[in-house]
Amino acid sequence: SVSNAGGLGSLPCAMLTAAALRAELEALKASTNRPFNLNFFAHTPPEPDTSAEKSWRAALAPYYREYGLDEGVINNGPGRQPFNAEMAAIVEEFQPAVVSFHFGLPAPELLQRVKAAGATVLSSATTVEEALWLESNGADGIIAQGLEAGGHRGIFLTKDMSTQMGTFALLPQVVTAVSVPVIAAGGIADARGVKAALALGAAAAQVGTAFMLCPEATTRAVHREALKSDAARHTAITNLFSGGPARGIMNRVMRELGPISALAPAFPLATNAIAPLRAAAEAQGSGDFSPLWCGQNAAGCTEVSAAELLRNLAQGIN
Repeated sequence: SVSNAGGLGSLPCAMLTAAALRAELEALKASTNRPFNLNFFAHTPPEPDTSAEKSWRAALAPYYREYGLDEGVINNGPGRQPFNAEMAAIVEEFQPAVVSFHFGLPAPELLQRVKAAGATVLSSATTVEEALWLESNGADGIIAQGLEAGGHRGIFLTKDMSTQMGTFALLPQVVTAVSVPVIAAGGIADARGVKAALALGAAAAQVGTAFMLCPEATTRAVHREALKSDAARHTAITNLFSGGPARGIMNRVMRELGPISALAPAFPLATNAIAPLRAAAEAQGSGDFSPLWCGQNAAGCTEVSAAELLRNLAQGIN
């Protein structure tokens, strides 16, 4: 819908199997002849840590008892997968116009396959240092992700969260530091935000949260209700849902365990033990254990079509 309306629609691929991604792409190809972006993660999967997992399960045990759950329901799978050769083959097959990455870039040989398939490569930077690294390692454009942004931080050169800054502080510094186009992301929810980003040197603006109430979005019911409520005014960076820092609406588990917990296993392994709690709570209409991803500015998050929202964002740009 976004692509057909003149924007660059983006498909999140990190949680899709190869078969699922192929099905999504076939549906996309049948629905639009406009450019779209495929977004992948480029993290290095951690080694499982039995001791850390045991401590994490112990922290969640009172909630398991509350919902009558047994540890046997926990899936010990790898969770979110980084970009790999199988996904590169699909990129080569479908030749999307844009491929973007979170957490750096894939191995050079995989990146070369993406570029050889004709894709423009973007990746997220949360610091000037990351932007410079991305440019020197082959990114065609930089997404300057401010601290306001919802969902996972693209941070990858350090784990020091004190390095993170707001969009309109980060953006002009990145624009000055690199020679490739820079896309602004984080806290942009209306045409005023888009114009401000462009005025600071951005080539484009990337908007996420504002689209989450569109009828085309697959946002879950409890998540939609949270986005429409006053709760969306209070977000925080948390590692409880995946092990990596990500911004979401404050909920029960974030308040009771603290948004950041040293007990959460490394990204993305924390997901496994909290997922059954999410499913049990959501079955009761509760988002107490759900990753309610949301940026700090949900003001533009409205129940209108993606095309109408895109038109609203573009007002007055030209």
